[in-house]
Amino acid sequence: MLQQPTITAANSASTGTARSQASRSPVLLEIGILGLRAIEMLAVGATAWIAAAVALDLIPRGMEAAYGNAALIACLFYAALAEVTGCYDIDTRFSVRTGWTRVLTAWLSTGMFLMTLGFLLKVSEDFSRGWALAWFSFGAVALLGTRAAGTLWMRRLKQRGVFNHRVAIFGAGSQGDRLAKYIIGNEKLTIDLVGFFDDRLPERLPEREVHLPLYGNLTDLITRIRLGEVDQVIVALPWSAEKRLQEVVAELAITPVRIRLAPDLATFAFSQRPVVLLGDLPVMTLFERPISGFDQIVKRIEDVVVTSVGLVFVLPLFAIVALAIKLDSPGPVFFRQDREGFNNQRFRIWKFRSMRADRCEADGITQARKDDDRITRVGRFLRRTSIDELPQLFNVLTGEMSLVGPRPHAPSTKAGDRVFSDVVSHYAARHKVKPGMTGWAQVHGWRGETDTEEKLLKRLEHDLYYIENWSVLLDLYILARTVITLAFQKTAY
Repeated sequence: MLQQPTITAANSASTGTARSQASRSPVLLEIGILGLRAIEMLAVGATAWIAAAVALDLIPRGMEAAYGNAALIACLFYAALAEVTGCYDIDTRFSVRTGWTRVLTAWLSTGMFLMTLGFLLKVSEDFSRGWALAWFSFGAVALLGTRAAGTLWMRRLKQRGVFNHRVAIFGAGSQGDRLAKYIIGNEKLTIDLVGFFDDRLPERLPEREVHLPLYGNLTDLITRIRLGEVDQVIVALPWSAEKRLQEVVAELAITPVRIRLAPDLATFAFSQRPVVLLGDLPVMTLFERPISGFDQIVKRIEDVVVTSVGLVFVLPLFAIVALAIKLDSPGPVFFRQDREGFNNQRFRIWKFRSMRADRCEADGITQARKDDDRITRVGRFLRRTSIDELPQLFNVLTGEMSLVGPRPHAPSTKAGDRVFSDVVSHYAARHKVKPGMTGWAQVHGWRGETDTEEKLLKRLEHDLYYIENWSVLLDLYILARTVITLAFQKTAY
C-alpha cells in the first residue's frame, strides 16, 4: 500500500525538469539495494575466514568443512534476519544511523542463533572461542563499513537525481497542492514533480502555495505519458467525488504507468499514522490503545508479583502505622476516597488516614497545603515519607491501579480555581491506562499540591510521555527512582 518502496525521495520541480532523461535510472536504486544485500552476505562469510587466519594458526584437521558450514549458515541466517529487521527498507536507504542500527540488530541475532545452534547440537566445544569472537568483531566492522559506503554512494546518486521518478499530479486543488508540498518537503522521496493537470479552467482553481506549472487537462496528461515524459500519476481529487474519480482512473488505467490515489484532505492531518489492511480494505490507525495485548498481560504480572513480594515486607509496618494513628487521634486507621481511574471509571482508593477524622473530605476536596491544620502529627510524617500511600497496594492487587502510572486525582480537585478537566481539554487522556502509585511525573518532582495551571500542565505532559513510551524497564526505573526521590522530596504535605 502506501508503504511500498516505489516513491522514495523528493526534489523540486525546477530541478527535475532540468535533468535529461538519459541521466535517470530509477531502477538503479533497486539494483543497488540488491547489490548491498549480496555484499553484506559475502562480508559475513569472508570475515569468518579472515578471523580464522588471525585467530588460528591452523584449522584442525577434519574441521574445515565444519567451519565452512558455520560460515554458510551465518550468511543465510543473516540474510533472512536482515529482511525481517528491515535492513533494506525505505527509511534505511539514505540514513547511515538507521541502517547501522538494523544491521547490528541482525548481526547480534545471528551470533545468538549460532551459539544456540552449537549448544543444541553439542558441537560448540569443537570451535575456537577466539575465532568466534574475532569473527563477530570483524563481521560487525565489515557490515557497518559496507553499509556506510553503500549509503553514501546512494546518497550521492540521489542528489544527482539518478533514482528519481517523474510524477504528475492530476488535481490542482487544495488536495493536490498539499500533496505537492508534502513531496517537496520530504527528503526521503526520490521524485521529480512534473506539474499539475486538471480538467478545470485555471480561473476556477484555488490559489496554490506550491508553484508548479499547470500543463493542461486529462487528455494532455495522457499525451505526455505516451511521449514517455511521466513515470507515475497521483490522482488528487476529493474522495467524495467518487464518479469523477472512477472516470479519471478508467482513462489512466490504459496507460503503462503507475497510478496512485492521493490521501483525502483530512488524511494529511494524520500523515504519520500507519496504514493497515482490514481484510482487503486499507484503513488508517489513528490511535492505538496503549499498553494493550501482550503488554497488558506483562504489566499485570509485574504488578501482581512485585506487589505480593512488597506486601510481605511492609505488613509489619502496617501494624506499627495503624497503632500510631490510633494513639495519635480518634478515628479509623484507613481513609477511602473516590478517584478517577482507567477509562474515567471511579474507584475507592485506600490510604492511611493522615488528617483529623472530622476534617477528612469525601467530596469537594481541597488539596493539602504546607502547614495544613487538618493534618495530624503522625499524618504529617506519613505524608512526608509517602507511607500513607502504601495501602494502595491493595488497589493494585484488585486491578484498580498499577504500581506505575499517572497518579489518580479526585474528580473535584482543582488547579487554582478550576477543575483539572476544565484547565486542559485532553486531561482525560491520562486515563487511557490504569493510575499508579508512582509515576514519571512524580519522579521528576511534579508531586504534591497542584495549585497552579502550569503545574497541572507539567504533570500531564509527563503522564502522556509515560503512556506513549511504556516498557517494563521504564517501570523498574521509575520504581527505583521513586525510592531515591522519596528520601529527598520536599513537595508532599
